[in-house]
Amino acid sequence: MENMDNWNQFLIAQGARSTHVDGAVPDTNIADFGQTLSTAQLQDGFVSTVTDQGLIGITGDDAATFLHSQLTNDVEHLNQQQVRLAGYCTPKGRLLASFLMWRNATTIYLQLPRTIQPAIQKRLQMFVLRAKAKLHDAAGDEASQIVLAIGGERANAALSAWFEPLPATPFSKVEHALGTLLRVADAFGQPRYQWLLSAANALDVWTQLAGTLNKGGNDAWRLSEIHAGVPQISLPTQEQFVPQMVNFELLGGVNFKKGCYPGQEIVARSQYLGKLKRRTTLVSIADTSAQAGNELFTVSDPEQPCGMIVNAAPNGAGGVDALVEMKLAAIEQGASEAGAVRLGSAQGAAVQLLAMPYVLDALDL
Repeated sequence: MENMDNWNQFLIAQGARSTHVDGAVPDTNIADFGQTLSTAQLQDGFVSTVTDQGLIGITGDDAATFLHSQLTNDVEHLNQQQVRLAGYCTPKGRLLASFLMWRNATTIYLQLPRTIQPAIQKRLQMFVLRAKAKLHDAAGDEASQIVLAIGGERANAALSAWFEPLPATPFSKVEHALGTLLRVADAFGQPRYQWLLSAANALDVWTQLAGTLNKGGNDAWRLSEIHAGVPQISLPTQEQFVPQMVNFELLGGVNFKKGCYPGQEIVARSQYLGKLKRRTTLVSIADTSAQAGNELFTVSDPEQPCGMIVNAAPNGAGGVDALVEMKLAAIEQGASEAGAVRLGSAQGAAVQLLAMPYVLDALDL
């Protein structure tokens, strides 16, 4: 705990600006270091401290089997070199949470927003029953106390001071004496990583990383996730989407060959019967107040919403970039007609569609 206090004091001394989030410890929800990083700065190279993520650890002989029966992805065959996305659904197939998932020799880890972790951890625990599986809050474990995000053109050169070799492909990982390095989805055509390490080790490496890379906090990390096209379910969007609505199967977050899990029949039906008429796409909105859960409207149909913001982050240009879930017809309309989609109402700020980093393989155009 003393090292954590030292780390937080160190960041504040470095110019970190914190924002209040319900459920967050005061002065530890680091938004940025005095400026919002732009997409150009992220592409160039960045390091950010990620303080808004929680971490559930699951141990025990039946840990993989138990999670395999609860999540949208294959857990039983997850090995120690892999990183995967996984969803946790209601019986109606709606996402309660989305996870970044990996494991080591003893523990499977699920990363999710800190604000929903206690409730999700409690819900999962209810279904353990007689399984030999135990859940705990792993964010306090010394080896994973701090999460640093590194990405952009200069990321590999910066990390090579400690890691050789680096994880070769997206969604892979390496273990190291200085912590766990996860390679996640690329953004801007460049690699991105999460480095989980102790507070003491973070103090040792931060200065060198921040001396060569653009320095950011949660806003920078979230903006890079948005431009990678990777959604994260948060408190305002729980139970709003089946996995395909947020492109989860396109990102490898759904395994359609695995056994049953809550909502599996509805998720499968959406896939194979071609009933999905909604997708998530990348946009820019010139309104800094736009946030997850806000509804979107088309000018041509002002009475009913056409979609919802999944995630949003300041873009350094006076607005936000966001992942938005919308009707396919609204996506097509927004792509062909400037100002066709609006925030909050048909008179709200215009929503500008941007190019996605992967192909939206629509199931029912």
